Amino acid sequence: MKSVTARGCVWGAGIGALVAAAAVDLLASGTDRGVGWPQAAVLLIGGAAVLWPAHRRPLWLTPQLRTVVPAVGSLLCTADSVLRSGALFGPGEPAILLCLLFVAVRHCPRTSVMPCASLVGAAVLALPARPFADDEDFMLAYMLVGFVLIGLTVAFAAYLRSQDYRRTVAVSETRRSERLAIAADLHDFVAHHVTGILVQTQVARMMADTDSDELDPVLAGIERAATEALASMRRTVGVLRDTADAADRRPVGDLAGIAGLVDGFSSPVQKAALHREPVVPEDLPHEVQAAAFRVVQEALTNVRRHAGDASEITVGLRYERERLEVTVSDDGRGGSQLPPAAHGGGFGLVGLKERVTALGGELYAGPRAGDGWEVRALFP
Repeated sequence: MKSVTARGCVWGAGIGALVAAAAVDLLASGTDRGVGWPQAAVLLIGGAAVLWPAHRRPLWLTPQLRTVVPAVGSLLCTADSVLRSGALFGPGEPAILLCLLFVAVRHCPRTSVMPCASLVGAAVLALPARPFADDEDFMLAYMLVGFVLIGLTVAFAAYLRSQDYRRTVAVSETRRSERLAIAADLHDFVAHHVTGILVQTQVARMMADTDSDELDPVLAGIERAATEALASMRRTVGVLRDTADAADRRPVGDLAGIAGLVDGFSSPVQKAALHREPVVPEDLPHEVQAAAFRVVQEALTNVRRHAGDASEITVGLRYERERLEVTVSDDGRGGSQLPPAAHGGGFGLVGLKERVTALGGELYAGPRAGDGWEVRALFP
């Protein structure tokens, strides 16, 4: 059983008031100058345009059609009344037209808002001409009231339309930022593992002819890197499909994971070592630990891509003056045997700089004194 909400009560009261006002118009049709059949048809068409449920509304019943047809019908009835009968108008028809004016301003496309709203507004202002065509004072007084009601309706509908636009922009920006975050995850994790597969495959090809006894650890490293790449891809797809577990949604990587990252990087050709000072705390904020993990991961990936001749890679973690310093340095000279397609597009360091500076840190990447390259990040 559904619970009754305040919004539902207001919506029901509004529908009841609109139906009651239309009923007053129809009851007045029994008088000599009451509502005629043309006005009753306008009430029926306008009421259907206002009250037709949105989930059951056909595609052809656009906001333009919903507002223009009843407004045109009301104007024709007003013209017929002025020329012939001089009929009265009750509260139902103005209420329905004001509701349609609200629909026109809030829901019509930008190119058709002004024509549709102007037509409905003209229908509202023309209503006093039916009984007071010969009395300008009463007609102007009623038209002044109509102006006020039109202004209030247009202002309220325009405010809600602006809120809808802001909400749409906010949702678009949120989706864009989520896409950028997912792209960063794909680059940071999948590219790292796939680059490792390429490098270790090249090592395996060289060892197949010279040192087949040492081939098994290299193949095991290829298998591990491929498994981690598939796991990273599965996590990303799970987030996109909203099926990932809560554990898979949290940021991946911390200071403890850097040790495994460095161990997995080492190969018979390249040796990597981690130097972590004992004073580095374990309870740093998780976003800082995840960013440090990404810095090391991206730096090691770049070593594989651009410094294949490096023999020693050093990863350092220092903590001094409440600042975490992460360094990754190598002794390579820029030699690489990877195919051009595997060299990357240059977005890794850009993404790292955005990630580090977002936490109030600093990132440096450049050549060392002598041979090699160094990446250094400072986190407050």
